Amino acid sequence: MRHLSLRLRLTLLLAIATLIALGLAAWVVDWRADGEMQQRFDTALLARAQALAALTSIEGNRVELESGNTQTAAFPGNADEYWYELRCNGAIVARTMQVPPAMIVGNLLRFSDAHLRDGRALRVVSLRFHPAAGDNPESGGHSPAAPACDLRYALARGPLDDILDTLDLILIGSILGACALVLALTPWLVRRGLRPLAVLDVAMAGIGPDAPSRRLPRTGTPELAPLVARFNEVLARMDEGLSRERQFAAGLAHELRTRLAELRMLVDVETRYPSGREPRALLGEVGMIGAELEATVTALLQLTRIESGLQSLPREHVDLDALLTRVLARHADAAHARGVIEPAAPHTGIAIDTDPALLEIIIDNLLGNAIAYAPPGDTIVLRCARDKLQLDNAAQLLDTDDIARFGQRFWRKGAGENGAGHAGLGLALSSAAARALEMRLQFTLEAGRLRAELSW
Repeated sequence: MRHLSLRLRLTLLLAIATLIALGLAAWVVDWRADGEMQQRFDTALLARAQALAALTSIEGNRVELESGNTQTAAFPGNADEYWYELRCNGAIVARTMQVPPAMIVGNLLRFSDAHLRDGRALRVVSLRFHPAAGDNPESGGHSPAAPACDLRYALARGPLDDILDTLDLILIGSILGACALVLALTPWLVRRGLRPLAVLDVAMAGIGPDAPSRRLPRTGTPELAPLVARFNEVLARMDEGLSRERQFAAGLAHELRTRLAELRMLVDVETRYPSGREPRALLGEVGMIGAELEATVTALLQLTRIESGLQSLPREHVDLDALLTRVLARHADAAHARGVIEPAAPHTGIAIDTDPALLEIIIDNLLGNAIAYAPPGDTIVLRCARDKLQLDNAAQLLDTDDIARFGQRFWRKGAGENGAGHAGLGLALSSAAARALEMRLQFTLEAGRLRAELSW
């Protein structure tokens, strides 16, 4: 069934289930009906045998039927309908022309099936009784001298078998008819039942890269609602990943184009109008442009990995003093070159459980951004507390509208020497890392000073 359609599979399963259920029900009905009709037939057979036994009486020393005829049927009618044989003390008292087949006669009633020589089926009952003058054999009363009589009485069970066979045919026909009806109606019923899937099929046909915001419509079918919800979640994650890839490609293309344009201009100028500079200086400038390109690509890749959840977050016990000391030492030369007074390494004794790599990325970018944009002679202030870290520097060129754009990729305030060599990715990378660590990064501007606050 692996390669069958869902519609045909449901049709076959329903037909098989219907056949099994109706077959079992028919078997139970047939078993109960056969038992009930057999019991009623045996009751009628026993009543006729007891009626014949009631006609048996003792006249003197002889046992005879009240009719006085000891060799013919005691009841009027067709001899082909019933057969009997009555024996008392081993002697035949009365019988029909044909007698039922011999069977063991005991003190208890006994029913059995038998056949005549011509093949006709019989139902035979045998009983033993003691006839007595003036006594009813059914009551069981008899004198000690009363002989024991054995009676075998049979009726043709052909009519009963005909009724049972007709009932069997009716039940079998009903089962086959019901299965045929199920097979005929199930495809239509399955089509109606699977109509919500057809609606989803039409909706899925319009989903693709050209329509990234499209989603499957909500359905009221309980079985399909979880499937639609999960599929929409997958589409949302795919759209987010596609958006990140497009953003990465667009940003990388923008930065590569800018840096390559600078490199090409440098080569063209030196080719057409040689400046006479030493090759070492030219190669150093080319190497600087290459280093900026490498830093940009690295930052974009890291930012994409963090936002897509590919960056693992192992939590460790991080000594904040040691981390800050390491970051401050890394930026000491840059701060000295710009004439910015860098804060001294703190001694707070604070330790937090977090990912040390991502936390270092956040602090490194915040400090690097402060050193790059703080005016010469400014003092960068670093404060630490149990639940937050603050870093502020002078920022006369910023206004309140610029704060709202912090964290956007490839955005930086103005140009000139402060913007040289920066792709505008530092704050975006810090913001993404803070979200991954479930921390909060806020920027405020007060009295011309920019404050970055990282809280956990």
